[in-house]
Amino acid sequence: MSATAARPGPAGTTGAGPGRRAERFARPVLLAFLLVAAADLAGLLAGAGTVHLVAKPLLMPLLAGYAALRCAPRLLVAALLFGWGGDVFLLADHDLAFLVGMGSFAVGHVCYLTLFGRGEGRSRGVGRSPAGLATGAGYAAVLVVFLVLIWPDLPADLRIPLTGYSLLLTAMAWRAGVFGPYAAVGGALFLLSDVLIATGIAEWPQAPAPDFWVMLTYIAAQALLALGVLTKHTPGA
Repeated sequence: MSATAARPGPAGTTGAGPGRRAERFARPVLLAFLLVAAADLAGLLAGAGTVHLVAKPLLMPLLAGYAALRCAPRLLVAALLFGWGGDVFLLADHDLAFLVGMGSFAVGHVCYLTLFGRGEGRSRGVGRSPAGLATGAGYAAVLVVFLVLIWPDLPADLRIPLTGYSLLLTAMAWRAGVFGPYAAVGGALFLLSDVLIATGIAEWPQAPAPDFWVMLTYIAAQALLALGVLTKHTPGA
């Protein structure tokens, strides 16, 4: 520790002061995220497409900002920002934009997987425990069954990209448990959200207001993943 960092500040604080001052802004940013999420979901239920177009691109930057203010690992912030890239591209009703958006999400999953790998190293191989291996086998079985069922109904040019993306997403959902139950549920909800998107692409029967359910599960997934990492992460570790 340098002499400057160790020197007490005004009220007896130490060099951690700037970090603490930054954290004071975390709660307002989190509140803004929750308000924008509520507006987005309400807009989808009301059929107000303009609200969704405005609100959706704001969600992940706000959540990433909150995580950064809480001194989150850079990989978490990066994963959320790549999710933002996916959100923006998926707003366009175009096959190329869809593929680019899916690619952005895929990079975000790689960030999550790298982060979870580091987390497992500190948690003594939780993912390789009997429970973790059983969960992984369950995810693998669900993935195989789902792909077999949906494959014939997918557009031919999307089958391979969606399969590769699904493998990456399923691995992320499984490994999320390294950061505890919040992250584990977040990973599962992320998988569910993308399953709902895939069934829409395959033109399977949909629940009423399908976009609402896609966004509800997605927003909850990213928020719980962030919460799980922030709960377990030690700044500087």
